[in-house]
Amino acid sequence: MGKERNRVNADRQRQRYNREFKLEAVRLLELGQKPAAQLALELGIRRGLLYKWQRDLRGKGEEAFRGQGRKRGDRQSEVTRLRSELKKVTEERDILKKAAAYFAKELK
Repeated sequence: MGKERNRVNADRQRQRYNREFKLEAVRLLELGQKPAAQLALELGIRRGLLYKWQRDLRGKGEEAFRGQGRKRGDRQSEVTRLRSELKKVTEERDILKKAAAYFAKELK
């Protein structure tokens, strides 16, 4: 329906870095022996990426750089599933309570 988009670098793959590489890059940045621009050039990454990793590590601590996948989202989907199941079971319980009260009234 819309315009077809042409990617500028269609053949280019997104570079992924492992946790150890990121931790070491942030450690070197925080040592302050080299300017961030020089360090980024030597590591083959953008300077802004170094600062982003540093910010992530400070903000999330050990949870930073967990890896691929949506592990946190999996937990969230489990919580959502459990909440909907709880709602269903609560409704069933309420219906059974009303039915029990109705039949108890009939017996009297």
